[in-house]
Amino acid sequence: MTTTFDPLVPRPIDLPTPIAGELDGAKIIAAPDDPAEWPAWRDALAHWRDGARAGYDGSAYERLTWTQSCFSVALVWLWDERLYDHDGQRFTPERLLDEADEQFGGYDGIVLWHAYPVIGIDERNQFDWYRDVPGIAALVAFFQERGVRVFVDYNPWDVGTHREPVGDAEAVADLVRALGADGVFLDTMKEAMPELRAALPDAAFEGESTLSLARIVDHHLSWAQWFADSRVPGVIRARWFEQRHMLHHTRRWNRSHAEELRSAWLNGVGMLVWENVFGAWVGWNERDQGLLRGMLAVQRRWVELLTHGEWTPLAARSEDVRVVGSCWRHGDDELWALANLTDESFEGEVSLAGRAVTLALPPLGLAAVTPDGVSVFGGGSSEYPARETVRSDAPHVRVDAVPDGFVAVEPRPTRARFRRRETGVYGDVPYVEEWKPLPPRLHDFVEVDRPAPRGRFAIAVREEPVTGLSLAEARAYAAERGARLPTEDEWQLAAEAGLLERNEPLVWNWTESEHSDGRTRFAILKGGSAFSAEGSDWYVDGGPQPPEFSLQLLLAGPLQRSDRIGFRLAVDL
Repeated sequence: MTTTFDPLVPRPIDLPTPIAGELDGAKIIAAPDDPAEWPAWRDALAHWRDGARAGYDGSAYERLTWTQSCFSVALVWLWDERLYDHDGQRFTPERLLDEADEQFGGYDGIVLWHAYPVIGIDERNQFDWYRDVPGIAALVAFFQERGVRVFVDYNPWDVGTHREPVGDAEAVADLVRALGADGVFLDTMKEAMPELRAALPDAAFEGESTLSLARIVDHHLSWAQWFADSRVPGVIRARWFEQRHMLHHTRRWNRSHAEELRSAWLNGVGMLVWENVFGAWVGWNERDQGLLRGMLAVQRRWVELLTHGEWTPLAARSEDVRVVGSCWRHGDDELWALANLTDESFEGEVSLAGRAVTLALPPLGLAAVTPDGVSVFGGGSSEYPARETVRSDAPHVRVDAVPDGFVAVEPRPTRARFRRRETGVYGDVPYVEEWKPLPPRLHDFVEVDRPAPRGRFAIAVREEPVTGLSLAEARAYAAERGARLPTEDEWQLAAEAGLLERNEPLVWNWTESEHSDGRTRFAILKGGSAFSAEGSDWYVDGGPQPPEFSLQLLLAGPLQRSDRIGFRLAVDL
């Protein structure tokens, strides 16, 4: 199957909808380029909203109000090295939050991502990947004590692991209550199934796609994921319909978030901070961090205006329309949110509904005019904060002769085969700057040339009769026996030569292949296993695998232990 679209440009479904179009399903309602058309555009927006809200009951937003100030949400892998000390084997939420305060202005909420892309390595289901985490309830409580709301993740596609004695809706509800979580993130979903919503009447739900008008009534938040804007920024349909509905802009593969930040600012909504995308590093640059810090300080101060004030989009502009802005008013209070649309500095007058203010804005900078005065933010470096993925050195365990049960192998280069997914391969980030990657590219295979091992080696013909150890424990086991683990390349060379025997039932093999970029640790598994989770492409590849197949497995703290993972020994010659 061949991809027939350009992944570097928005898909038709991502494009803004003209005011004369079908607005009920719009992501963003496009604004006209010509300021002379803005008054009629605003009238049309108001007319559509009046009709769309006929019979609407927004009382759910009066019962659950914290979501209205949940502007900044982070999606964080539970075993991110900022959150978990892999050597000390303990969670470090204070480190994560202190860094977030400094870089982003802090988080209002956090999604604790737990299962993908490791689920399917064995029979454990998505609920096990939370329940089996030591100290998970205390971790949730710590975040909440710091004023951060906690979302758990629900994966509706998890149908091929062991089944709960109850349906998914009840299982999710039981998990939320057990952990004391505040909400549920709906992976791959636009909205919760009615039975899940009914099972958790006091929880917040946030899906990752465009929310229908009918479900804004009972979903307090949603992602603005891959929302393309018009040249002159338009309005987000869900926010215009219900001003108390919170959205979080996100384009996970972008190295610049300036467009998302601008749209969020002009619509009074929030941002998703997602730097560790399933093990692939997509960090925020200094400029964008500064923009978000500035935004959050204003949004949190004026949340009542943003949710209950009279909102007038495109109420402000410079003469040349390089700067535009929205206004929110309530009583004597007013907030003007202004944005420089260009990548050049702006100095000049901006008209706030006829009142002129003189501003100096950095390229793509933002500004606020409030009763407190004028705030300008932006201007930091836009250089991408790349991270180097570093491989841990394999120990040298040299012997004079090939041990019994081992076989000698001569080194040579190999070629490995990976299913790329969103984890990338050996630290290479996939899909950079792309709009939504879709199958088959999202689950495609890539081949990687691998260098020859460092020298002659010997590898055990048979696997050790042990499973359920972590990588560190398998290393220690090998060291106690005067050996080490083979690297993934050594394992492959021996397997391709037909030198290895496999235990039954078949299990994956750890290899000496740990890597880290300071945020994610992973290692390479070889050989496949007898278990294969069926029913979804999101699972780890299961079943027997050929020698060249490599599985890049993120190291999930103590949960990396699995009865479906074993190992064999190796030595240097």
